[in-house]
Amino acid sequence: MKLYDTQRSGNAWKVRLLAGFLGIALERETLSIDRGDLRSPGFLAIAPMGQVPVLALDNGTHLGESMAILYFLAQGSPWWPGDVARQAQVLAWLSFEQERHMKPLAQLRLHLALHRDRDPAGEEFIHFAREARQSLQILDAQLSRQGATGWVATTDAPSIADVALYPYTRLAPMGGIDLSACPAITAWLGRIEQLPGYQPLFPGAPEKNFSTSESA
Repeated sequence: MKLYDTQRSGNAWKVRLLAGFLGIALERETLSIDRGDLRSPGFLAIAPMGQVPVLALDNGTHLGESMAILYFLAQGSPWWPGDVARQAQVLAWLSFEQERHMKPLAQLRLHLALHRDRDPAGEEFIHFAREARQSLQILDAQLSRQGATGWVATTDAPSIADVALYPYTRLAPMGGIDLSACPAITAWLGRIEQLPGYQPLFPGAPEKNFSTSESA
């Protein structure tokens, strides 16, 4: 299978994380937003939404959207629970990640760290910071309820909800969000990073995870 991604995409990182945990080898084709790769006719032919990640299956099928790809890869594995009620819990946290978690954290990181083209004191970004902290407080409270060894949607094993929520939480400090007030999140991040097959954002160079340099 081949993964089309960009170097810093949090959504593509979700796919690489789960593939690593499952022991699935992925060929990567890393595209450039600045070069216009995501607008090229060749890419749009396999990705009508014009965004990464896209997973190319061996049978020629192309899957877009990180949540759909996580669901596909997790089938038949412990990362997608067999019980319908537990599946529903996972879906609830996937929805939370997409609706309330990812957007403010991604916007803060993109515009205050990677591009540095917005004023953090501007009204819009004060609002994003407030939303991000509220989202993280909800996640921290949930992890506290799950116990010292628990996971987001389940207590006994991680699921794709943990994979989905990890990248933008892990990168929150790039957008000026201090995670020290969220001890359950801090412990959870450490548990994920100790799982066999964990993939850093920059393989072989985890020190670049928070880098904003063009060469990183």
